[in-house]
Amino acid sequence: MSDNLYLYKKNKIMSKYCLECGEEIVGRIDKKFCSDQCRNTYNNKLNRDEINLARRINRILRKNRKILADINTKGKAKVSKRKLLDLGFHFDYHTNIYETQNGKVYYFCYDQGIIANDDGSYTIVTRKEYVN
Repeated sequence: MSDNLYLYKKNKIMSKYCLECGEEIVGRIDKKFCSDQCRNTYNNKLNRDEINLARRINRILRKNRKILADINTKGKAKVSKRKLLDLGFHFDYHTNIYETQNGKVYYFCYDQGIIANDDGSYTIVTRKEYVN
C-alpha cells in the first residue's frame, strides 16, 4: 500500500468532529467530544427536560416540608386547610404514605406527616424514626 493511501485512510478514520461544538477530535478513535466541557454541555442539553422536572418537584417537596415544619414546632399541630393553601402547600406532592392499623392514612413529606381530620382541619405530626 502506498504511503499516500495509508495516510488518507488514517486521516479518514481520525477525522471525527465533536458532537457539541463541531471541532475536530484528536485522540482515540471512539471519542465523541473534544473535551469534558463539551461532553457535559451536550448531556445537560439532552437531559434538560428531565432535570428541570425533577428540580421543580424537589422544590415543591422542600417547600411543603418547610411549611409543615414551620407550623409543627412541637411535634404535633392542628391547622386549617385554608392556612395550608394560603402558605402555598401542594397536597398532591408527598414523599411517602403511611397507613395505620386503623386504616388512617398519613401523607408524609420527608419527616413531616399530615392527616385529614373529620372537621376539615389537618393534624401535622413529626415522624422521628423516619431515618431508620
